[in-house]
Amino acid sequence: MTVTQAQGVDPTIITRDQHVISRAQISDKALSVLYRLKNAGYGAYLVGGGVRDLSLGREPKDFDVATDATPDEVKALFRNCRLIGRRFRLAHVHWGPEIIEVATFRAMTPDADSGDKDHVVEDGLVLRDNVYGTIEEDALRRDFTINALYYNIADFSVVDYAGGMADLQAGRLRLIGDPAVRYREDPVRMLRAVRFAAKLGFTIDSATAAPIPRMADLLDDIPPARLFDEVLKLFMAGQGVETFEALRHHGLFRYLFPASDTALDDDDHGQLITFVARALESTDARVNNDRPVTPAFLFAALLWPAILGQLPAARLEPGIDPELFEQSVTEALERQLRQVAIPKRFALPMREIWALQPRFHSASDKKARRLFAHPRYRAAYDFLLLRRDAGLVDPELADAWQRYTESSEDAPPPTPARRRRRGGRRRGPAPDAGDG
Repeated sequence: MTVTQAQGVDPTIITRDQHVISRAQISDKALSVLYRLKNAGYGAYLVGGGVRDLSLGREPKDFDVATDATPDEVKALFRNCRLIGRRFRLAHVHWGPEIIEVATFRAMTPDADSGDKDHVVEDGLVLRDNVYGTIEEDALRRDFTINALYYNIADFSVVDYAGGMADLQAGRLRLIGDPAVRYREDPVRMLRAVRFAAKLGFTIDSATAAPIPRMADLLDDIPPARLFDEVLKLFMAGQGVETFEALRHHGLFRYLFPASDTALDDDDHGQLITFVARALESTDARVNNDRPVTPAFLFAALLWPAILGQLPAARLEPGIDPELFEQSVTEALERQLRQVAIPKRFALPMREIWALQPRFHSASDKKARRLFAHPRYRAAYDFLLLRRDAGLVDPELADAWQRYTESSEDAPPPTPARRRRRGGRRRGPAPDAGDG
């Protein structure tokens, strides 16, 4: 069903006895916003991810509100309200650390040549969209059907204009409207499709998935700073491994990490794929156990194949020329920054993690103790163990550093033991990605 076909149809109203959402599951602050809007005579609906997650029995990360009140009218109701945004004008109602986002119903996309100054389109990409409309129009201009469900505080029903509840029950992720048009409006929707599918364990609808490989190059038009934010959402939500595999499958990863993608394609033995997968497994474990993860470590792992791709034999060999290694790092990073921005607060520790890798090949007592005292040692050490588990470094060297790290500070330097027969390699516990 296309957007055009869906306009003018009656919504499906899912009454309170037919869904699982309860007010007891909704933030008190969100309820306060909903009731104040309702009591002032405006429509007031919980919308988007909050309704989706509650319907799936999940705990929402936040609660967003949709209304027919304009941003200025919302601001007049709440003294603790601030208006933000240019592309999308929104009202943020502040309750201490909690922010309830209130959006006015938006109209369907007008024609690009309509002359409407509040709606600007360039080459199909929506640059600004502050044209207000009805709840029906608002529902049908949203991206995915499962994000177009509205919980009505007036009668506690769920309003469904796009078949989102059926898609939730089927575990299906489906775009509203013509997928090619919707991706052209905002190419980041392709990344969102992968992210939601991985997060929810859903299958991407075939019509939604089909255009992605041929339209993935539209991501080149997205500002690198925005893509940085999207990368964090993709890989720091606890489903990094599944997300990585889906990005590669749909041809999207190359437009986020082009040099790494090339190196992975050239990886005949699968060691680089294993390395990235192990790094993401470790990151997922930390996220899912509410442990901190630093983007510096994440980007260091995702870009390591790009660095190795610049080196002879695509490996970091002992005794490598420091200038050659630094040149490989610089070239890989310069190419990456044209695609996805990496703020300096993450880029600097990322480079330190890389710079410490060649130093692990030193067995000198003085150099070993100096490395052990480095403030970035723990992250670099975890990185070394990931390299070992992927077969990218001499396992005996990594094992020696593991013994050294787990022993007291007075332990001898990590001199590798005599080489054992193949198959006799000891494997330590999986490293903790991101410590340090």
